[in-house]
Amino acid sequence: MFSLNDVSLEINEGQIFGLLGPNGAGKTTLISMLCGLVKPTSGHFSIHDLNYSHHASKIKKIIGVVPQEYALYPTLTARENLHYFGSMYGLKGSDLKDKVIETLDLLGLLKFADKQIETFSGGMKRRVNLIAGILHNPKVLFLDEPTVGVDVQSKNAIIDYLKVLNQNGTTIIYTSHHLAEAEDFCDTIAILDRGQIYAKGSPKTLINSTENARNLEDVFISLTGKDLRDDI
Repeated sequence: MFSLNDVSLEINEGQIFGLLGPNGAGKTTLISMLCGLVKPTSGHFSIHDLNYSHHASKIKKIIGVVPQEYALYPTLTARENLHYFGSMYGLKGSDLKDKVIETLDLLGLLKFADKQIETFSGGMKRRVNLIAGILHNPKVLFLDEPTVGVDVQSKNAIIDYLKVLNQNGTTIIYTSHHLAEAEDFCDTIAILDRGQIYAKGSPKTLINSTENARNLEDVFISLTGKDLRDDI
């Protein structure tokens, strides 16, 4: 894993911002810093005009985090999981109950609300994982591989729901290895490698500015190379 080196980014409110890079490029380090999970050794950042050095607790209240690994309790039902995570965000009573029902319904899971998570398919778990991170209506949502390992139907349901969240005002910061998905989903993309930003712009701009590039994958390979990034 590379440490970050002079990374400077400005992400505008309302964007769907893709942060792409090979394994070990520094994506997880950057996202972990922005979510408050890792303390930067130098530099600074702010979210919604809140500086992390002085307002870390306030920042954590306005962001949502959906990790790649399932952050769910397998022996609890979907409803029980979501009530637990919602209560951690300060939701309670009828507000929490209604929000859980609403989101489960929107993502096609309401009829499975009282089934244990361990009985769910990967796509179903991924959708519940997403709901757990957005119950409190975050202003900024961090997504790490939100559609990895799911069927096409679940992928479409997740992406469609994320687009609605964005249209309703949530800024989305998204990482993925699915470059075709990123090309369609994101309005702005930064390609990170070896701890540095190699390029930033809209998918169309990046493609047009890269010689012989037909799609975002061609841009990615042109900037980061073809060498394997296996690591142990």
